[in-house]
Amino acid sequence: MAKRGKKYVEAAKLVDRTQAYSVAEAIELIKKTNTTKFDASVEVAFRLGVDPKKADQQIRGAVVLPNGTGKTQRVLVFAKGEKAKEAEAAGADYVGDADFITKITQGWFDFDVIVATPDMMGEVGKLGRVLGPKGLMPNPKTGTVTFDVDRAVKEIKAGKVEYRVDKSSNIHVPIGKVSFDNEKLVENFTTIYETMLKVKPAAAKGTYMKNVAVSSTMGPGIKVDPSTFVATK
Repeated sequence: MAKRGKKYVEAAKLVDRTQAYSVAEAIELIKKTNTTKFDASVEVAFRLGVDPKKADQQIRGAVVLPNGTGKTQRVLVFAKGEKAKEAEAAGADYVGDADFITKITQGWFDFDVIVATPDMMGEVGKLGRVLGPKGLMPNPKTGTVTFDVDRAVKEIKAGKVEYRVDKSSNIHVPIGKVSFDNEKLVENFTTIYETMLKVKPAAAKGTYMKNVAVSSTMGPGIKVDPSTFVATK
């Protein structure tokens, strides 16, 4: 096990590992246990009772957080003609087609999210071996393969986050920065938690929400008891 720094050890003492905290208490502890000098990111991790090897228990999608993530995503749009103009007007950072495909094959990755119109996916698909391992491949499930590029770009800029269950049945999602007001972090947490409930696969058996924890960059994980707040309908 990796040796922890002195600041981390001191911060971890504030957290009772045997206790699941209310969302509000957990967010408060995030602030107290943050040891970084920079504005650390806050993340929620879900351990779910699903078998990701089974196609009917795959969980993947995207949701717009009401208060964003504190990070402005750089968006690359693959589109032509009117759709390219629409993407530029919506605030995309880069818009193009073959020229950007060439740049990416040469090792250019100065972007965070790719949006592509369906007619461009034949070309973009050729980048699968490069984009796939980085989780950058556009996907209809996350709304990044669409002709509605205006909406796609604006939602990403507003704070849209993608989620995807990994091989260990975990999902990690950023919900903001340590500098956010507590209420905004709680609101973002609530939004993603409610989304996780809505996307529960019908085939999932037993306990679905096995564990929920929040943490900051380089800070200790803090267990959350979701029953301490009432999800909005």
